[in-house]
Amino acid sequence: MFGKKDQVATFGPGLVFNLVGDGTEIKGSINSDSDIRIDGKVLGNVTTKSKMVLGTSGYIDGDVSASSVDVSGVIKGNVKASEILYLKASGRIEGNITTAKMVIESGGEFNGSCQMNSLS
Repeated sequence: MFGKKDQVATFGPGLVFNLVGDGTEIKGSINSDSDIRIDGKVLGNVTTKSKMVLGTSGYIDGDVSASSVDVSGVIKGNVKASEILYLKASGRIEGNITTAKMVIESGGEFNGSCQMNSLS
């Protein structure tokens, strides 16, 4: 752009990054093998074998299953993180949590039960 050669971000062979942008609403479940970031609204379950990031404007009404889960928005459903769950200060989970490790920032909240174990 502006006389310079355009550059394209690459993630390496076979790596894909999925994005649900702010202002986007999906009705139905999402299944992915790679990382996903959600800044919009998902009315359905989200499943990935990799990392799931929920931005501050993100909202999920359904269950989440991923290796790593990073929550800054709202999840109304159960969360299963096989490796680690990060619940940020602006994040809220209304449902049960199953994870191996968990980090909750001051201000982050969840209403439900939490079971911590190795999920491998």
